[in-house]
Amino acid sequence: MDNKSFFTRRGVVVGFTMICCLLWGSAFPCIKLGYRMFSIDSGSTSSQILFAGMRFLLAGIMAALAGSIAEKHPLIPRREELPRVCLLSLFQTILQYTFFYIGLSHTTGMKSSIITASNVFLSIIVSAFIFRTEKMTLQKLLGCLTGFSGILLINLTSGSDLSLSFRGEGLVFLSALSYAFSASITKKFSRSSDPVMLSSWQFITGGAFMTAVGALSGGSIGSVSFSGAAMLLYLGFISAAAFSLWSLLLKYNPVSSVSVFGFMNPVFGVILSALLLSESSPAGPFRTAAALLLVAAGIIIVNGKALIKSNKQ
Repeated sequence: MDNKSFFTRRGVVVGFTMICCLLWGSAFPCIKLGYRMFSIDSGSTSSQILFAGMRFLLAGIMAALAGSIAEKHPLIPRREELPRVCLLSLFQTILQYTFFYIGLSHTTGMKSSIITASNVFLSIIVSAFIFRTEKMTLQKLLGCLTGFSGILLINLTSGSDLSLSFRGEGLVFLSALSYAFSASITKKFSRSSDPVMLSSWQFITGGAFMTAVGALSGGSIGSVSFSGAAMLLYLGFISAAAFSLWSLLLKYNPVSSVSVFGFMNPVFGVILSALLLSESSPAGPFRTAAALLLVAAGIIIVNGKALIKSNKQ
């Protein structure tokens, strides 16, 4: 069985995207816990960038080593692939996570989860109208609206704080927009380059850049404890594993059919934020179940034709 036939199977797509979304959902509370463990203040932008850079440099090294072992040869970009690595790194790591880390420190994990869910809409819009790799359809729009309604249901109540600020929610939105561009760039470049190589080296490039910027601008981290080192390793693993899998799925599937699963990120983020950070969730068990059903319905709507085709096979 070749890679294309394997990574386009619905069971594989669903299974791998759920793993990615669970990992990414855990990042919301774990980043905040990491700030506490390394004594990084919410107002210390340079320290946040340094922390993010260390995480992604570690993630890139992990992914490159794992990919090299799996392929039985070093995953090193060719000279003509270096501009691709740099462009992907700009959107997928440098811009996306500089905005995200700063924004997250000025808003709640739950608000970040909601705003980050907009990257599903944005990914499809960018793919359809800028890169023109697929068409925008009523089915995709309806699926996105259904899935997003589930995100709103699990987060919002009549008494929810709807205040917005550019430094908080605004930067998280720009992070989502950066991701949308990176998804289409990954799709385009993966046609002729190894997606795991692209993912690992864009992390190494972006992580090294952010580490240098954070350190040179006065960023610092507190004393390193065992728990802090373990958290940093876990955050690195999240990126190395999830983005490598996600890049492989984008290579062989339409951006919309993969990105729509991203609606599960905020669901996992809300649940794990409540468990790990004691951020009170406005949703009880019934609303959480209803939200999951709406998210699942949105995913099914967007992937309807592919699911029918898969079942016939």
